[in-house]
Amino acid sequence: MKNTNMLVTGGAGFIGSNFIRYVFEKTGFKGRVANLDKLTYAGNPENLADVQLKYKRRYTFVKGDVCDYKTVAALMKRHKICTLVHFAAESHVDRSIFGPGDFIETNIHGTFSLLEAARNFWFASPGRQPTPPFRFHHVSTDEVYGSLGKTGKFKETTPYAPRSPYSASKASSDHLVRAYSHTYGLPVTISNCSNNYGPFHFPEKLVPLVILNALEGKPLPVYGDGLQVRDWLYVEDHCAAIWKILRKGRDGETYNVGGNCEMKNIDVVKGICRALERAVPARQNKALKGKNYADLITYVKDRAGHDRRYAIDFYKIKKELGWQPSLRFAGGLAKTVDWYLANPEWVKNVKSGAYRRWIRKNYGG
Repeated sequence: MKNTNMLVTGGAGFIGSNFIRYVFEKTGFKGRVANLDKLTYAGNPENLADVQLKYKRRYTFVKGDVCDYKTVAALMKRHKICTLVHFAAESHVDRSIFGPGDFIETNIHGTFSLLEAARNFWFASPGRQPTPPFRFHHVSTDEVYGSLGKTGKFKETTPYAPRSPYSASKASSDHLVRAYSHTYGLPVTISNCSNNYGPFHFPEKLVPLVILNALEGKPLPVYGDGLQVRDWLYVEDHCAAIWKILRKGRDGETYNVGGNCEMKNIDVVKGICRALERAVPARQNKALKGKNYADLITYVKDRAGHDRRYAIDFYKIKKELGWQPSLRFAGGLAKTVDWYLANPEWVKNVKSGAYRRWIRKNYGG
């Protein structure tokens, strides 16, 4: 595993870029990584600019679409890919409500394209089992399970009940991956994770949105009554879980990955306000004009079909692979706030669209 070549899809996004950095810097990995990313609105090559320089002989970026079978197949052949880690996805529920077409195309058709490319490359002829330690790992979400009541947690055996176009598209892709395992014997694993947070998170999602809005004295939007519950997972802990699955996970198995950290959305926002107060006291932030961070909290109309509660039972991955989250929310949030404060240029480029102009200049997209 440590000396094989890896294809990572969506590796310029939030979790994908953190994973590539983790693989190079925390695992002893000696192989090569090819990063295939379409560079849509949340894909940012700047996330891996340091990796590109430090590991330039072992890291390759390719601008391309997972739906393009010819591109994927050529990449797998050229780089002799033995491990494929599939992050690429349209992933924002709000966007899926207003424009589901892209989610169907990328999340379902894109996964199909990758599965076909892997099957055709890893199996030299029909019915032949691949001989090296191949692995197709599909990264998915806890949202495929639907919504919980006040008690209970999602297990790997929980029936699927997706309730948004996003979660339905991810559920479909999960089923495709399992089908290729059962029908063709493709060596696959799946992970379903809870809400991630941490560095390089595009600022449309709750945690970075609240951090950056608060620093600028802007409203901190909270859907509905703010009592929706989510489980929170620091992104590097998620990367460590995926690496464990790649190395030790059983073919054909699904592993739930959670942070053991259920919190109401309103409590997450208030927690961010407290973390910011410790890092940048409100009295020192001129943008607040004498207000406290919590004064910026603004309740807005709830999202259509908003699921009430998610919670992950990660007993299986803990028992079988020895993984569990290393950070509680307060510690992970402090690290996240510190990262955004320490990287104002990244924030500026993302918010201004400068990185989009850089993409057009360098990749013609």
